[in-house]
Amino acid sequence: MRTLFNSMIDSSKSIIFTLFGLMLFVTNINASSFKIGDDSESKFEEYKGKIVDKKNGTALAYAGLTVVGTNISSITNSEGEFSLKVSKDIINPKIKISYIGYKNKLLLLSELKSEKLRIELEQTAIELPELSVISKDAEALMRAVLEKRGENYFNTQTLMTAFYRETIRKSKTYVSLAEAVVEINKQPYTSLKPDEVRLYKSRKKTDYNKLDTLAFKLQGGPFNSLYLDIMKNPDFIFTEDIISNYEFTFDHSAHDDNRMMYVLDFKQRPGTKNPLYYGKLYIDAQTLALKTAVFSLNVTDKEATAEMFIKKKPFNSRAYPTETKYRIDYSEKNGRWYYAYSRIELGMKIIWKRKLFNTNYFSTVEMAVTDWGQGVEKKSFNYKDQLKPWVIISDEASGFSDPNFWGEFNVIEPEKSIDSAIKKIQKQLEKK
Repeated sequence: MRTLFNSMIDSSKSIIFTLFGLMLFVTNINASSFKIGDDSESKFEEYKGKIVDKKNGTALAYAGLTVVGTNISSITNSEGEFSLKVSKDIINPKIKISYIGYKNKLLLLSELKSEKLRIELEQTAIELPELSVISKDAEALMRAVLEKRGENYFNTQTLMTAFYRETIRKSKTYVSLAEAVVEINKQPYTSLKPDEVRLYKSRKKTDYNKLDTLAFKLQGGPFNSLYLDIMKNPDFIFTEDIISNYEFTFDHSAHDDNRMMYVLDFKQRPGTKNPLYYGKLYIDAQTLALKTAVFSLNVTDKEATAEMFIKKKPFNSRAYPTETKYRIDYSEKNGRWYYAYSRIELGMKIIWKRKLFNTNYFSTVEMAVTDWGQGVEKKSFNYKDQLKPWVIISDEASGFSDPNFWGEFNVIEPEKSIDSAIKKIQKQLEKK
């Protein structure tokens, strides 16, 4: 079977390990010099805060924020924190905050002046109507979702601006961070033409001392995130010949404000040979559009998963994935849904021969669409400007020292552990 990102890897590169778009190089490493961008006059307002459950104060991770009347959006990090930048040209802007299982909240941005703003969302319970004939069969419901993607998702070429981040952790220590603002030429969901990406800005930080001589790099960059758009690329998970190998069942129904959601659990059927995925699918009950998918790969068979992902490796080692987690979120506007956010979490263990200790790497890749527009000219990006599916963003990025580097672009607020790692890495580089 094909796995996510597997078919896009260029094995002619000097790859030692390849795993869902990840690769390891054995090389001598020297610290890079960092470039500082130019400051520009501020034409935007920045708003920061935290979104929590009103009843118990639990942080709401990956809650969506949208500036009403625009295509500007952002998302909270795993600790519920957000940063939202809005042009000063927008008069009396409002934001809508949404999260599955909670009532939407509408706020004037003028109310978001506190530096430690705390926004509370209230859980809501809506009684779902009687299940339709098709929705009594969980597998039939999923097939209907796939059949209706042409009418539920964007059917025109769309130019998107997105924020991309990838982090690498060695054991418990963050050792590398790369971020980018990219433009995406998103193709219609019924088109076989692949999405195109070009780099607008990028930055990085790497603690080369912690990485030693083994450089762990992520191959594919934003393409890894786009391959997760399973409504655009259903063949990566739910091919016609694979879908029957899954067992679909109904979970307790959910809701997104006043929209009702079916929740499907899926896992591979007993006796299925190849490792498949398992997780939850959140489906809009009215349109049968997939709103959110949260899933993982079954990695219990180490030999099988290693064979699926690893292309080359050093002769004195063994390697296999220890965990794989994926999330894809879609947003809706004017009756059409579109890719909004995805997150990938991957763990890998390297077992060295004749060495006392093994090496554990953990990487996170996430991308959020922060603005988009339709009606663009139906042209491809200039080929030389396009990122290639085998791109390594950390090699393309230039620097990380300028605090105003991103200007008015929306980014995902860094998690505290990542933010702390950035500061430590920066101090070490300044010493050098």
